[in-house]
Amino acid sequence: MSKEATSAGIQPTEYILEHLTNLNSLGQAQTSIVDFSIMNYDTIFWSLTMGLLSVGLLVLAARRVTSGVPGRFQALIELIVELVETQSKNIVQGDRTFIAPLALFVFCWIIFMNTLDLIPIDWVNGVNAVLAGFHLHIPHHKIVPTTDLNGTMGMSLSVLLIILYYSLKVKGLGGFAHELISAPFGDKWFLAPFNLFLNLIEYVAKTVSLGMRLFGNMYAGELIFMLIALLGSVWTFGVDLTIFGFVGHVIAGAAWAIFHILVILLQAFIFMMLTLVYIGQAHSHH
Repeated sequence: MSKEATSAGIQPTEYILEHLTNLNSLGQAQTSIVDFSIMNYDTIFWSLTMGLLSVGLLVLAARRVTSGVPGRFQALIELIVELVETQSKNIVQGDRTFIAPLALFVFCWIIFMNTLDLIPIDWVNGVNAVLAGFHLHIPHHKIVPTTDLNGTMGMSLSVLLIILYYSLKVKGLGGFAHELISAPFGDKWFLAPFNLFLNLIEYVAKTVSLGMRLFGNMYAGELIFMLIALLGSVWTFGVDLTIFGFVGHVIAGAAWAIFHILVILLQAFIFMMLTLVYIGQAHSHH
């Protein structure tokens, strides 16, 4: 695609912007940080698809579980389940009937969404397909939901709602309200405004940092993949020095893809761990 883009007269900046624009109801890049009138169809589609795939694999593993020697698939799922169960047991002091499965789903879901980053971006951007004789052209298509700030912030807002739910469930409305105005400086009446302000800031910071961390790391990885793709466009298919652009493209692309596997797993683990930590804090009393 990078070679085709160059020959077609598309500049590197235009190439990058083309690949960073979501397929949305606006038909162009989102200009404001908050705009609830825009729906990013690609983010919604791939998020739901990867979520259903995660649930499907976990259900399949549960149905195929055996008491004998486990196969590779069962052993992998058991390893992941044991990892999540151990972390949830160490962090959350209380009923984990819903929390542990939630953490397991979040971990698997984000891994699948992040793994889409390993698919070459030009395979899914500007797609032309023939369906029943009709030519379908998709001008913009970001396949990785976690490179869309709308997607990651939506996930972090969901975590915030879960935190508030458990705070009310464990402490009650009165206990939760008292904690908001009494921690961290104490329950003196004149300190209540400062305590409330700091607690509200803490909840906002948790939500923003949780979504921004995942988005920032995955967005940067996607941008590096595009820069590497542009490196390959240097080659003019001749026996000259431009061939080093293609060689660099192959070497850098392979190296970054291997390293990016670690980023994919690490970001999923961090999001899951922070979710457990925040829910664990909702169970504790100041």
